Amino acid sequence: MIRDVQDPSIVRSLVIAVFALNGRLVETGNQLVRGAGITTSWWQVLGAIGYSPAPLPVAHIARNMGLSRQSVQRVVDLLAQRGMVEYRVNPHHQRAKLVVLTPAGRVALDAAEAVEAPLNQAVLKEIGGGRIATALDVLTEMNALMTRSSFIPGDKEGERGPT
Repeated sequence: MIRDVQDPSIVRSLVIAVFALNGRLVETGNQLVRGAGITTSWWQVLGAIGYSPAPLPVAHIARNMGLSRQSVQRVVDLLAQRGMVEYRVNPHHQRAKLVVLTPAGRVALDAAEAVEAPLNQAVLKEIGGGRIATALDVLTEMNALMTRSSFIPGDKEGERGPT
């Protein structure tokens, strides 16, 4: 497909494609991880916690994921009730507890990744590692641009509204 790569509407087309993919990822993810007893949103938060090099408070997890603190807090509380994560004392902030995976959380995350593996292989085979790496670079750059800049009229630099 030939596209005018200088036309700004190509960015809109990418955003719409990302929105559509996100919906499909959530739907597919829910089907994949149902057997692990979790949802896609739980999987997303478990992954953010499990792959972080250090324990983080909810606000940092939310910021890293581009989600609202409240939505991540709700999921973390549900995961804590089910014994998949636990809160630990944060030596840097008395009220902002750190969130860590428990062994049950690690089992759930590992189970999710096991059922995801065949999908990952199929995507890699169909699309190719080079194209996936390029897409990852583009999305990472777009995320960084949106994180450091405010394009919302009347919004002050660095402030974020509800997501």
